[in-house]
Amino acid sequence: MDSKFVVIEGLEGAGKTNAHNVVVATLQELGINCLAFTREPGGTPLAERLRELTLNNRGIGDEKVTDKAELLMFYAARVQLVETVIKPALEKGQWVIGDRHDLSTQAYQGGGRGIDKNLLTALRNTVLGDFYPDLTLYLDVTPEVGLKRARVRGELDRIEQESLDFFNRTRKRYLELAEADSKIRVIDATQSLEQVSQQVRQTVIDWYQEQI
Repeated sequence: MDSKFVVIEGLEGAGKTNAHNVVVATLQELGINCLAFTREPGGTPLAERLRELTLNNRGIGDEKVTDKAELLMFYAARVQLVETVIKPALEKGQWVIGDRHDLSTQAYQGGGRGIDKNLLTALRNTVLGDFYPDLTLYLDVTPEVGLKRARVRGELDRIEQESLDFFNRTRKRYLELAEADSKIRVIDATQSLEQVSQQVRQTVIDWYQEQI
């Protein structure tokens, strides 16, 4: 089987780290050991600097990051990662496991921020063209549950400090996009850790068998 790009998505506190570990273990069970890992924003020196600017405001003091500036920085970080890390890894035969990708922007900036969908589509098509993940696991959790989990793990970043309304809009958009795209599989992340892990594992196995 050709190398694949598998992405894990979800709101804050959805359990992406656990899902990542389960995906890796499941793929290894299936005989796939040549893996590369990415996160967004980030994954290259330039993209990591943009991550600091968008999520932590480092280096810009009290200056407010506007919604469209945030959007463009996310896409700058993404295209740098795709062109210099993800595509080369796939070409070498490595499977890439991504912590977030373009679906995050469609949900957070399109749903949460309310940025025009036509602008998002135009940017996505211009920057990424026909490059899409082969499989996206969307871990669905309510903002109340997710943010409670996120607070336990430490200080919240700039986006994590947004209102519940923001995250409700983001979740709504995630679910709309998932319903319209068969490559996005929804995982009920409100379940126990064991149940979520089992669902992630089975989803990856079922998807893999579909590819054979």
